[in-house]
Amino acid sequence: MLAEERFAVILEVLAKQRAATVAELAQALNTSESTIRRDLIILADQGKLNKVHGGATACDARFENSEPTMSAKEQLNQAQKDRIARYAAAQIQPDDVIFLDAGSTTLRMIEYMEPQEKLLVVTNGILHAQRLVEKRFKAYILGGMLKPGTEAVVGGNAVQELARYNFTKAFIGINGITVEQGYTTPDTEEAVVKTTAMQQAYIKYVLADSSKFGRVSTVRVAPLNSACIVTDRLPDKSYRKHVVVKEVDTL
Repeated sequence: MLAEERFAVILEVLAKQRAATVAELAQALNTSESTIRRDLIILADQGKLNKVHGGATACDARFENSEPTMSAKEQLNQAQKDRIARYAAAQIQPDDVIFLDAGSTTLRMIEYMEPQEKLLVVTNGILHAQRLVEKRFKAYILGGMLKPGTEAVVGGNAVQELARYNFTKAFIGINGITVEQGYTTPDTEEAVVKTTAMQQAYIKYVLADSSKFGRVSTVRVAPLNSACIVTDRLPDKSYRKHVVVKEVDTL
């Protein structure tokens, strides 16, 4: 296959999927990964795609491999996060066993939650645990390594503890959402915690303001159809073909 033909196929794949790995492209083109890497460099130099570690994204798919600190995230899209948090908190029943992920929107949820005798809350967020204690919730925090910046507990111990629980609901924060890549986040260890919590929950909610759509981060957490998305508004209505979405601005 000529180089120009490979370029056309690569761009066609990215137009459909928004992102692809070197291995996926090599398989699609029946060629070597080294050839694909060279092709991606050429196409990136031409401004036709974004070359990222291990693959490429479409030019209109925003790729991010870093994460703001918790204090910085709390300042972003505050009004939207507040409305999302209020709706999410209203989904909690008095006898639920829930997981609260270490995110800025899940942190806001606590303001709208009320302690119940049978309600049990598990979290991997240090700030979340502090606020839960202040409001006298029956709450547990996972043990493990404390990640600077996001103040989340991660690592093997945290994952092992999560596997012991059966949650009625999990509320997960996320960095990026696309149809093909699903839910993504920049950090491998945080991704494993999010994935495990979702696997252990009967109902999964991903809390994401509208700025998270069309973004791709380094690590995939779960496929798009594995959770219900709670957002302020849905920028691209085609997502509804693949996943249940609750737009709090329209409720």
